[in-house]
Amino acid sequence: DVIKNSKPSDWHALDPANTLYLDLKSGRVVIELAPEFAPNHVANVKALVHEGYFDGLAILRVQDNYVVQWGDPDGEDKTKQRAIKTAKRTLKAEFSMPIGDKIPFVRLPDVDGYAAQTGFSGDFPSARDPKLGQAWLAHCYGTVGVGRDLDVDTGGGTELYAVIGQAPRWLERNITTVGRVVQGMDLLSSLPRGAAAMGFYDKPEQRVKIERVRLAADVPAAERVNLEVMRTDTPAFATLIESRRNRIDEFYKVPLGHVDVCSVPIPVRAATP
Repeated sequence: DVIKNSKPSDWHALDPANTLYLDLKSGRVVIELAPEFAPNHVANVKALVHEGYFDGLAILRVQDNYVVQWGDPDGEDKTKQRAIKTAKRTLKAEFSMPIGDKIPFVRLPDVDGYAAQTGFSGDFPSARDPKLGQAWLAHCYGTVGVGRDLDVDTGGGTELYAVIGQAPRWLERNITTVGRVVQGMDLLSSLPRGAAAMGFYDKPEQRVKIERVRLAADVPAAERVNLEVMRTDTPAFATLIESRRNRIDEFYKVPLGHVDVCSVPIPVRAATP
């Protein structure tokens, strides 16, 4: 058992400065932000959170095998939409980032249908194209992205979504991604599906209220959810990858020697006291 046999040094604590708490009546969803991949959008989401922008808004869309989306029900109506103070409503898209020293990369050996290379960058599944010199987050289960209209620069973080179904990898380099859910996916994936087009709730009373959203750094230490993430640059994680590439146990009879980047979940656990 990889996790059981791991060492304390194989894990690291979440950074409170890059951890969001999305509080619902049913519980707390913990989101780890990825500023290396979308620095301007992550900064803007933090600014929105500090303004209390999301507090009292709602989950508006739950599309089966696709996404849960939250934001302002009146966001399209300029006469009713929630005001923004210091944050911005739209930003220039950040679909990918230049490959550089700030973005680590542990490459998978397997061929991928959506990118020249896939692997893991810190706590996130990622992809890259060395010829283009660009890297981006892979659109896996739990990925958090920024909603936008047809124009690529119409998103800014006022509408966010989390993937709750099969990895929609075709969205990569078409949507800005800001992080991933590390705890509380069950609270999102179990929500009633919306009956209107694209999974939107067609009645206001169906919407799920957001109690509040806070940055972990702004929460007293005693009230934080202390989680650890397995480091992806360790022998322990390499062993985990291999166990997914070649499943050898009493059930599996034919090892395949292949794994998709979204099929290797990065372990998260309660922090060791």
